[in-house]
Amino acid sequence: MIKVESVSKYFGGKPAVDHISFQANDKEILVLLGTSGCGKTTTLKMINRLIEADSGNILINGKNIRDQKAEDLRMGIGFVMQNSGLFPHYTVKENIATVPNLLKWDKKKTESRTHELLAKLNLSPDILSRFPHELSGGQQQRVGIARALIADSPILLMDEPFGALDNITKADIHSEFKSLEELKNKTIILVTHDVQEAFELGHRICLMDKGKIVQTGTPKEMLYHPKNDFVKDFFAANRLLLEYKVTVLKDLFPALSDCSMDFSEDSNIWNILQNLSSDRQNSSAYEKITKAFTDYRKLQIV
Repeated sequence: MIKVESVSKYFGGKPAVDHISFQANDKEILVLLGTSGCGKTTTLKMINRLIEADSGNILINGKNIRDQKAEDLRMGIGFVMQNSGLFPHYTVKENIATVPNLLKWDKKKTESRTHELLAKLNLSPDILSRFPHELSGGQQQRVGIARALIADSPILLMDEPFGALDNITKADIHSEFKSLEELKNKTIILVTHDVQEAFELGHRICLMDKGKIVQTGTPKEMLYHPKNDFVKDFFAANRLLLEYKVTVLKDLFPALSDCSMDFSEDSNIWNILQNLSSDRQNSSAYEKITKAFTDYRKLQIV
């Protein structure tokens, strides 16, 4: 769906993005992960031409993005900015209707789609007449997502969309984000510096450093098959927790073949153990899963 070919961007003669290449596949959540200043936001903004690349090519469905007007390109790409990026002088209703107004939708279509998204994002219609400063941080972020989704474009770009939220609100929105059917049909590129967020939401991760992509892979590949010491060290502080979260029940088969449990085979071990820890009757299952997980990770770690 989105192909980036040897793209570079220079600021003050120095490379902010240095000949990077990657591909975001159809209906995939690809995460650009890295510390501040590594070039991930610049990379994201080059995809919708908020920043113009100095060299290289960016293709969407095989078409070079330079072959169309920047305004037309952006009409077909949803964009969620840091801190929601809502227009402070617009009401919630006006913010959400920004793109439909540019596309000249009729009023009924815009209102119908707005109410559909409010329901999906657990927002009350009562907020439509409010201004952004009258909303909580979680509400602002949900409104920002609604604005990005309203035109139902097949591509969604998200720049640190949950960075300003407290951990409890962030956990709630992550859960909603993963379960929202509408997002499962889109190609999404998500920028974050939050390692746990990247592992929780991403299908694949591009780890960046100093304007370059160091390694691209699934969360499991990043943990168990790091390309170099930089990748290994980047995840070291959170490693055990991340391993719990990327390991699912079926990974531990056949070690658990004699253990009967009411969990999906795709449930991650972290959530299973959290549930079992509060149930004394399942202490045996807890111990068996813990041992199977310990044995499994010994085989995976390089």
